[in-house]
Amino acid sequence: MTLAYGNMPLDRCTNQRKNKRWLSTEFNHEKSLFCVINDGMSLFSKAEALVPIYLSKAQLPTLSVDSCIYLGKGNLGRGELDNNKFNAISIFAIDFNKLRFSTQEELSEMGQWQGLRKVTANLSAIDASILAIAKGLVHWHISHQFCGQCGHANRSVEAGHARRCSECRNMTFPRTDPAVIMLVEKMFDDGIARCLLGRQASWAQGIYSTLAGFVDPGETLEQAVIREVVEEAAIIAEKPEYIASQPWPFPASIMLGFTAVATSEKIDISQDDLEDAQWFSREQLQGFCLNSTVNDNSESVQYKMSSGDSISSYLITAWLNKTIGKY
Repeated sequence: MTLAYGNMPLDRCTNQRKNKRWLSTEFNHEKSLFCVINDGMSLFSKAEALVPIYLSKAQLPTLSVDSCIYLGKGNLGRGELDNNKFNAISIFAIDFNKLRFSTQEELSEMGQWQGLRKVTANLSAIDASILAIAKGLVHWHISHQFCGQCGHANRSVEAGHARRCSECRNMTFPRTDPAVIMLVEKMFDDGIARCLLGRQASWAQGIYSTLAGFVDPGETLEQAVIREVVEEAAIIAEKPEYIASQPWPFPASIMLGFTAVATSEKIDISQDDLEDAQWFSREQLQGFCLNSTVNDNSESVQYKMSSGDSISSYLITAWLNKTIGKY
């Protein structure tokens, strides 16, 4: 199983993109492509298939290189790009709000705006990953318009991968907030292994997911796993083991997946914001369905897995199939 958003195959050209002449050449190249982000949404075709729309420079005649974010260039040496439309092509991201009104109207007539997570299941792994990094970087620029030291305006530099204060020259770089997400398991006295899943009140009816939380300053990932499990469900856990990670630009995180073994059983959610948490056996999980396949208006409660694009589903499915975990 491949984790969504983690298959960004482009060469980020970290050194070259700092060269303004090189960047200008790539920006003006007839084959370069541009993806527009509008309030966190990407542009797709109006057809039911929802094909991502990448624009050419000719379609954006008034666009300036300073208003773009360089994402990377297709690398011919990477197998996943063989015979792919992005081979040897540079891709840029643009904030919709930086475009002229007439261009904004043309784009809205050309296609439809959709939130990435709603359509990820229908996209290729490459498209989903490119649109994810575009979304994340555009959001970072919007949320870091002013200097954190002196409060003056920041300006985009280094092809959109840094912002520099116009007054004190302080440099700011894109942030990624680390968060741990863990499949906690326990062998019960009846000889049945169960995993701990919880839900928040804001989620659609019946959805349960692995526990998760942000890493605190001065804390190791392993310590964060143990602390979060105690805080959210009052369960004592040990032996955290790293499994995999996933970029999560919603808006600016990386999810670090772990398993852990519980040494206690009684759940208490009164000290945190979970609406519910339960132990589920593999037999129970087999009765879960994808959250998109159940009518939320149904009178009967149907347990549902968290969305398929998340590392939570990856961890739960791997545990269900006995490919991770101790039990």
